[in-house]
Amino acid sequence: MTSILRIDASIKGENSVSRRLTDRVMARLQAANPGASVITRDLSGGVPQIDGNWIGAVFTPAEDRNADQAQIAGYADTLLAEVRAADVLVIGLPVYNFGVPAQLKSWFDQLARKGETFTYTETGPLGLLTGKRAIVALSSDGTKIGSPIDFASGYVRHMLGFFGITEVEFVAADAILFDPENTVKNAEAAVDALAA
Repeated sequence: MTSILRIDASIKGENSVSRRLTDRVMARLQAANPGASVITRDLSGGVPQIDGNWIGAVFTPAEDRNADQAQIAGYADTLLAEVRAADVLVIGLPVYNFGVPAQLKSWFDQLARKGETFTYTETGPLGLLTGKRAIVALSSDGTKIGSPIDFASGYVRHMLGFFGITEVEFVAADAILFDPENTVKNAEAAVDALAA
């Protein structure tokens, strides 16, 4: 049975184009995989930033953690378990100020754990979350995907690849302000052309 993890990060609620696109991606995937299990993680309310307490918690053996450490590590472990269980990740990526939303960056930070999502070898880093597919629904008002001012799509592709997720596809409603109607229609057409 296929397992799908949906990640939303937009703070725009019903007005969010990235959510509109992830809705469409999900509908396509679920129509093709009617028995799929789905986990939805909405990051718009915020994700705790990693800090010294986080490092102390996640790198302390579970049996040695105090109550605060157990809570901090438990949250990180939950996010990690969701990604591990997923065959497909559907990520809504609104571009804010040329980059990823802070809450999506914090989600990646929570996942970036040596020995869990990556390791280092003599030939460099090795991602440990292999065999997964990611579909990223990018939206932006003025930033064109792949342009010199796009600091979002490359970061997301890199982080997924760093974790071992190298099958990454983007559908983009980018630079919407310049042609709102056609940009969104083209992005929806790109969703409809995805292999389900």
